[in-house]
Amino acid sequence: MKTKICLMLCALAVLLGNWSTAAVAESCCCCRSTLVNTASSVALSADETHDLLLMREEEKLARDVYAAMNEVYSQRIFVNIPRAEQHHMDAVLGLLNAHGLADPAKEKPGAFGNKELQKLYNQLVKRGIKSREEAFLVGAFVEELDIQDLIESMKRTSNKDILAVYENLLGGSKRHLNAFVRNYEAASGQTYKAQRMSQTDVNAILGR
Repeated sequence: MKTKICLMLCALAVLLGNWSTAAVAESCCCCRSTLVNTASSVALSADETHDLLLMREEEKLARDVYAAMNEVYSQRIFVNIPRAEQHHMDAVLGLLNAHGLADPAKEKPGAFGNKELQKLYNQLVKRGIKSREEAFLVGAFVEELDIQDLIESMKRTSNKDILAVYENLLGGSKRHLNAFVRNYEAASGQTYKAQRMSQTDVNAILGR
């Protein structure tokens, strides 16, 4: 139903002639991200540019790691969340396009221009294939990383479009963290321990 509503709104925008001339934003039904499609005259700072480029590849890291886990384990979470991560990638791409920035994301799965992310991808996939429980922990690790970087990026911008996208991505990452933790605890019988963030901050996200 939500998808149909999105498509109807998009069609209405085209019919009204506002698709290419107005500041149109598409609402992502799956993850509530916002795709910004129009050119912006607002110049970005070096920090804002760096953060957008990093976030585009970091969302790809999440998508590609989870897709790799899906090839090993028959778990719905590794089917559904990569789809949401693709929407996250699209949301950041909308910002890159709006500000005339070249897309750093490589088309090939598991390939990254950012050397640190490439190294991390290799490490996480190697870790995740050891067991289903480790795969869930890998997912939670990625979401903690994403949450940390989004929070820091939000401190370095006052751009409303960027902040709106980051807010939505942050909400999605928190939901994904909850999902991975639930799966890990159900499979292992162990209580989840924070991997990057403080345990206090993670517990707040988990409602503990």
